[in-house]
Amino acid sequence: MSGGREAILQSIRSRRLVQSPKPQPYSAPKTEGDLAEAFAQRLSFWQTDVRMLDSMADVPAAVADVLRGKNMAQRVHIAPDSALALDLPGIEVLREPPGQNDAAVTEVPFAIAETGTLAYPAGKGRPASWHFRPVLEIAVLRASDVVPELEDVLKRLGGVLPSTLNLVSGPSRTGDIEQTMELGAHGPKSLAVLVVKS
Repeated sequence: MSGGREAILQSIRSRRLVQSPKPQPYSAPKTEGDLAEAFAQRLSFWQTDVRMLDSMADVPAAVADVLRGKNMAQRVHIAPDSALALDLPGIEVLREPPGQNDAAVTEVPFAIAETGTLAYPAGKGRPASWHFRPVLEIAVLRASDVVPELEDVLKRLGGVLPSTLNLVSGPSRTGDIEQTMELGAHGPKSLAVLVVKS
């Protein structure tokens, strides 16, 4: 090998950077404190009507108020096999799939405080399609079902994923057309979440 070539290679070798240490594994800050309050605060950023209620007894009045506020008929759709047992005086309850101009009341099995996200695993009494069909979804969530992170939802599912896991953070939206935000693109145009403390 010629001396010139060896000098060039030696120069390249001398400039090699020392390998930097491996970075520490990423650890996101944990959501602490009142998880339900943290969830409600984050979700309210996404044009969602979030209401904190003291008990399930307050849900009927809140549902009626949400419907009045949207100038909608006092009529809601609830899935036929839903475990959500509500007595809604003065409100017609239909047990059939909602249409595009209807309101649906759903039960939320889990919510994520870190991102303000509702987590709907599909199952008996919780059809996945019901989160896409109505113009207004009124979700009932128990504060005890709010978990810090998505990983906590997966743990609560016991490692068995459902056929569908819908993650909802606010009303459906898109900005694809002329970069203008449109609500109700492929799901509810309005979302109200009733967080029940006890």
